[in-house]
Amino acid sequence: MPGDPKKLIVALDLPGPDQGEELALKLAPLGVSYKVGLELFMAGGPALVAKLAFRYNLFLDLKFHDIPNTVAAAVKSAAALGVWMLNIHAAGGRDMMLAAREAIEVSDKRPLLCAVTILTSMNDDLIAETTNSRSVAELVTIRSKLAAECGLDGVICSSLEIAAVKKSVSSHFLTVTPGIRPFGEAKDDQARVAAPAEVIRAGGDYLVVGRPITRAGDPFDAARKILAEMGVL
Repeated sequence: MPGDPKKLIVALDLPGPDQGEELALKLAPLGVSYKVGLELFMAGGPALVAKLAFRYNLFLDLKFHDIPNTVAAAVKSAAALGVWMLNIHAAGGRDMMLAAREAIEVSDKRPLLCAVTILTSMNDDLIAETTNSRSVAELVTIRSKLAAECGLDGVICSSLEIAAVKKSVSSHFLTVTPGIRPFGEAKDDQARVAAPAEVIRAGGDYLVVGRPITRAGDPFDAARKILAEMGVL
């Protein structure tokens, strides 16, 4: 999808619906996609998600992780809102991922379903505390293979794992990469970050960018520069 502005997913991580809608409208001429995560979802709820999904490509980022029946019901309800993409957490295991996949197959407009592998705020030291010393790279590969076996469309991973995911699964298996920081910007609370051009060179499909755009003095210009670095403009 070279040259497609929808490859840039702007994270509307903002405190209220008005701010989210205002930023989405401001960036609309660029043709980007948007993400609603926990912060904005808690403020605006399903009604805001449906409203944004009607107008734009919308990724609902709630990382569902629960027993299979609960996740299946949640995914089915999310799909009914008209979202373009949603995610679950691969740590929920095979049965949960299969249940989620089956739940969206009956949707009138089937959204893309991706699995979170490892949060980009995590590194090997933090992973070792909870996973018997497996590395990030090992876990991402294991969970990506499992997600593919369960019929999911792709995974959420950092730029460092894109090549391994594509090699171990398929070049057509989607990768969605958060933790994007243009050259010279602070990492904030992210541990595994990359510049936009690095993700494109690695073969990444979608880039999720939040604070470098939402906290910029001119969000439109910040988004435009990221698209340029991606080779879109």
